[in-house]
Order: sequence, then structure tokens, then C-alpha cells
Amino acid sequence: MSKKKIEQSVYRHAPVLLHEKGYISPVDLLVKMERLTDKQVKDWRMKKITYLERVAAGNLGKLNHVLKTLERFAKEQNLKPSITTYKSWGKGPKKTLQFSKSRNPHMEKVYSTHYIRVKNK
Repeated sequence: MSKKKIEQSVYRHAPVLLHEKGYISPVDLLVKMERLTDKQVKDWRMKKITYLERVAAGNLGKLNHVLKTLERFAKEQNLKPSITTYKSWGKGPKKTLQFSKSRNPHMEKVYSTHYIRVKNK
């Protein structure tokens, strides 16, 4: 998928998520774009998958472009970034989930940032 098609897909799916949920998360967007499945996300949440990028469709460059396009969309829409901590589900101690193989703090932050509609007063 070309960069232009990725951008078109983000701009098509992001408003739908915002309408459905009131926010946009990178994980939900990647599911909508069919780069992740609900089952993959559930397996990751249950600690069956070590990091989410491992199962996402597309190379890291394309995934990064999705995330950058989402950031741009959020700025254009005046959405508020909100860091969300992803903890594992299931039995045993809850662990903070890993998005990227590298555990790069910047990438982990980008993946865990939700974009929320700011309420008008």
C-alpha cells in the first residue's frame, strides 16, 4: 500500500472511530485498516504475543506512516492527545504491554496515545 493510500485510509477510518467511540486509538485504527485483527489484539492483551508490531500487517515504515498520519489528522481536528497505559488481561500479575520490538520509549508513547474530542464549554 502506497503512502497516499495509507493516508486516505487513515482519513477514511479515523472519523468513523471518533464517531463510534469518542476517541481514536492507534490500535483501533490498525484494526479498522485491517493491519491487525481483533484476535491478534486479544492475544496480545492476554500475553500470547510479546509485542504488537510482530503481528501487524505491513513493514515498520508503513506502520510508522499510519501513526504519523493519525497524529496529523488529530492536530487538524483539534483532538487532545491522551497517553493510555495498556495492561495485560487474564490471570496473574498485570503487566504493561509492549507495542514495539525495540521498546523505544517514543514509539511506545506514540502507540499508546489516544486522541479525544475536546468538549466545547
